[in-house]
Amino acid sequence: MQLALVMTVIGEDRPGLVDSVAGIVAEQGGNWLESRMSRLGGQFAGILRVQIAAEKEAALVRGLKHLETEGLAIVVHLDRPQPEESDRALTYLEIVGQDRPGIVHQITHALAAHKVNVEELNTECNSAAMSGEMLFKAEAKLKLPSCCKLAELRKELEQIAEDLIVDITLKELPPASPTTSAQGQKA
Repeated sequence: MQLALVMTVIGEDRPGLVDSVAGIVAEQGGNWLESRMSRLGGQFAGILRVQIAAEKEAALVRGLKHLETEGLAIVVHLDRPQPEESDRALTYLEIVGQDRPGIVHQITHALAAHKVNVEELNTECNSAAMSGEMLFKAEAKLKLPSCCKLAELRKELEQIAEDLIVDITLKELPPASPTTSAQGQKA
């Protein structure tokens, strides 16, 4: 029987970090299905999902825990997919404006109040080209429950955007085709 495992990895950034994890997955015959990894502030952090034979799970976890001696913190969880609550397409959210504390909190608080699930969130701050002030940008993929009215959510987010003096774009994404789904590759 095959198991899917989801794990987080974080450690001081250095060459070979991903190779160390991928090597252990490959040694145990695991299949690296998908991952999101990035360097943030001198640390390298990622989340990944692998598939492995059930009888190899313990050996994989032991091998990954051995990497803690190299300064990597790894947490492994069994992937237990939740049933889809909504047949709605993902919704795209973009926020751009002058940086200030609290932007992410105010937006995510409104999303939570509407029971919206944040599927993916990417944020960054960069120096604005003309003024040199810090410019905040966020992009998110959201899953709206069937009870959420997009027009009401849009209105609330637009009010927050006006208060924060940021621009917000909210639009439904086209459904992903079955041929574009993630295909795993051997690590």
